[in-house]
Amino acid sequence: MRHITCGLILALVWSSAAPADERPAFDEQRAFEYLVQIYNLGPRFSGSTGMTRQQKVIVDHFSALGADCGFQSFDAPHPLNGTPVRLNNLIVRWHPEAKERILLCCHYDTRPFPDEDPRNPRGEFRGANDGASGVALLMELGNQIKGKSYPYGIDMVFFDAEEFVFKQSGTNYLGKYFLGSEYFAKDYRDNPPDFRYVWGILVDMIGDRSLQIYYEGNSLKYAPELTRSIWTTAKQLNERAFVARERHFVNDDHIPLNEIAKIPTCDLIDFDYRHWHTLQDTPSNCSGKSLGTVGRVLLKWLESPLKPPAAVR
Repeated sequence: MRHITCGLILALVWSSAAPADERPAFDEQRAFEYLVQIYNLGPRFSGSTGMTRQQKVIVDHFSALGADCGFQSFDAPHPLNGTPVRLNNLIVRWHPEAKERILLCCHYDTRPFPDEDPRNPRGEFRGANDGASGVALLMELGNQIKGKSYPYGIDMVFFDAEEFVFKQSGTNYLGKYFLGSEYFAKDYRDNPPDFRYVWGILVDMIGDRSLQIYYEGNSLKYAPELTRSIWTTAKQLNERAFVARERHFVNDDHIPLNEIAKIPTCDLIDFDYRHWHTLQDTPSNCSGKSLGTVGRVLLKWLESPLKPPAAVR
């Protein structure tokens, strides 16, 4: 993802803690174990052996839970030499018969190198928060969603090549961001399925030990009702890591979903993570508690999501 600018609006005042029976079940320890498992696979940049190993872990996990799993595959030129690289968006579907659906998504590739690291910008980057946290969250959500019914069908999409880019110097990069989400969005637009995504929620870097998730500016621009409804849910659960102030505008996978596919999509992202694209993006700087914060909010929101907007296709 790429940061653009930031701003501020007034904060909400938090109420007292929600009763225990209003807080959905979410196994924080198990979610963190998933994060460590994915991290231990090694670098998982697009086209790598680590990515292949990760795909097997994810497919095995969700298949065992009874979900439908499939790949949306396409080729893109390697940024450094132009040779074709096979990219794969991984789609996990619950209750495929539902014609109105919620899209939960993350990217599952890592940056090829820790190019913001002050000491070793060409080291081995494993991306505990920037990559593994979103995967771990969706894996644990799968455990909780299994066997339950919701107002809409649910698809989980793991986007490839969110940041298949190589830093040359300064702000000079080779490659293009958001290849997976752009391909997904164009396919949804150009080959309309027999269902509709009524809302989309993207999660990115939500494992930070010091989690603070502010309103993201593009989410307020494209999906204001959805965005505010998620923070309202967080307030009901007294999850204080959700801060109702606008702070950053971030270019992320939700931009193609909003602009091309016309799926109103919100980005849940902690863009103040100190270890972004460095070798210090490790499990020790992440927390199962943070994963639990986001997971409980999403599970509660899924129980009674917003009325779908008018179809725009």
